[in-house]
Amino acid sequence: MTSPSPARTDGRAADALRPVTLDLDVQTAPAGSARIRAGGTEVLLAVSIEDGGPRWRDRRGWVTAEYAMLPGATDTRSARERRGVGGRSKEIERLVGRSLRAAVDLDALPDVTVTVDCDVLAADGGTRTASITGGWVALAVALRRAGLAHALIRQVAAVSVGIVDDAVLLDLDQREDNRAAVDMNVVAADAGLLVEVQGTAEGAPFPRTQHDALVDVALAGCAELMARQRAVLDAGGSGR
Repeated sequence: MTSPSPARTDGRAADALRPVTLDLDVQTAPAGSARIRAGGTEVLLAVSIEDGGPRWRDRRGWVTAEYAMLPGATDTRSARERRGVGGRSKEIERLVGRSLRAAVDLDALPDVTVTVDCDVLAADGGTRTASITGGWVALAVALRRAGLAHALIRQVAAVSVGIVDDAVLLDLDQREDNRAAVDMNVVAADAGLLVEVQGTAEGAPFPRTQHDALVDVALAGCAELMARQRAVLDAGGSGR
């Protein structure tokens, strides 16, 4: 059984998100941009729309993502990936790309490549999930401004969840993530649909009941994040 009221590093309830802020138009050059802050994690999202999709798409559109962590994002400097994208970054950008493609009718796009650049300014856990949640907002802005809003067919958001000290916790910070017996990232679409679930036992295997409890808590968190996404887009500015 899991404990309903664990002691968290920041005093939050077990099923509470970290404070989340979404800001639009933090850069002027991209087709759309946003910044998401989730606790101590901060990610800058910028969307470019360029002529020409992948050759195998036969003149139809594509959505992809690139991910990087700036050297000053963590306590210890992270070296720039000058010789090519490292394994962790490649894994994350593939996840972000897959997740955001789930939000788009690719066949409704013209012959373009839509790239969502995710640059981590500060990392305190959940950088990939923040990239997805903030990336969807920047993508929505870019498609609307390009006259392609019809191609955006659903919302997508993501959040981490885990088992820490036998308790199911939502939206882990780095200290909690380091102690987690089970670590999971859940990507969801509106109407409670799942896009992707990545869950790992860091030690002993865990039962199906805990898996289902983790997913349930994560889906509730994603629903709250989607409400934040809608609010910032409706306001056209900052959602707090």
